[in-house]
Amino acid sequence: MKTAIIGLPLAGKTTLAGAVTGTAPDTVGLPQVRHAVVKVPDERLGVLDRMYAPKKVTEATIEYIDVPGFSLADQRGLDDLKKYLPEIRQAELLVVVVRAFQSDSVSAYRNRVDPQGDLAEFREELVYADLETVSNRVEKIEKALKKPTKTHDAEKREFELLTLCKDALEQSKPLSTIITSDDARQVVASFGLLTPKPLLAVFNVSEERANAPDPPPGEFMVGAINLCALTELDIAQLDAEDRPAFLADLGVTQPARDRLIKKCYEALGLVSFLTVGPDEVRAWTIPAGADAVEAAGKIHSDIARGFIRAETVAYDDLIEAGDMKAAKAAGKIRQEGKTYVVLDGDVINFKFNV
Repeated sequence: MKTAIIGLPLAGKTTLAGAVTGTAPDTVGLPQVRHAVVKVPDERLGVLDRMYAPKKVTEATIEYIDVPGFSLADQRGLDDLKKYLPEIRQAELLVVVVRAFQSDSVSAYRNRVDPQGDLAEFREELVYADLETVSNRVEKIEKALKKPTKTHDAEKREFELLTLCKDALEQSKPLSTIITSDDARQVVASFGLLTPKPLLAVFNVSEERANAPDPPPGEFMVGAINLCALTELDIAQLDAEDRPAFLADLGVTQPARDRLIKKCYEALGLVSFLTVGPDEVRAWTIPAGADAVEAAGKIHSDIARGFIRAETVAYDDLIEAGDMKAAKAAGKIRQEGKTYVVLDGDVINFKFNV
């Protein structure tokens, strides 16, 4: 699953992307799109590592697309946006970084520090990009419908949906308000539309405000988070053994980047089930609502094909019991069938026969 990090000039997007991806920000070379696979922080894996002492521990991951900052205030910036749109369209989630700090040494976009205004401008530009795409498609289908073809009925349904989409976009409403069913998503899947994608806002605040409560998500957003990008980059560049003391000085237990990555994971509609043993402790990524057979298929198609049952225990129940033997004695291990909906943190051992 892919997440695009986008932002306006001098909002701190490059700094934050460096903190999230663990790579040094490139402030010298020509701006370019960069891809990075990031591990999803999961404290449960550390506990299970100590319990099982496996040969390796494998975290869930997310792929981030770091898109260079671009201005919406001039034609050059708008041209940059068009250049980057193909990369942005690949993402399932958009993370928009906005400036929420004052600084005399860093000039402000449009000579203002207005994170809500910047978010509104971003949303409008995404709406406009979708309106252009949808309008072109509506015009093309409208011409095609004048001729009898074998695909006439399908094109008519597409035309009706896209007409509703066009009307919504012309009223500055994102397509997340229209495209709500699987059928609708299937119709528009190939267009790479932007406003059906969940949008998460990152407010880049000053160090003094880094511990402030996260703001409520704005309209049409799935979440918002406060953080100080410079501080997060400093934390990311520390050796692992030095981080706890640094975090303690800041008065926090985990970096804000970890909270952000977890929020991205949730916003993508993902959960993790866990497998344990002497060889490996691992978090496996599945969509929320996936059943036991789908989860088994994440490990291997043969396990899904020969599925018999899923021996399942909730993570909290396993930790409370102390080990699998004690969890079984306490009646905490369940035998689940094919239609069982796997929950985040389920520890599963699949029984199968092929």
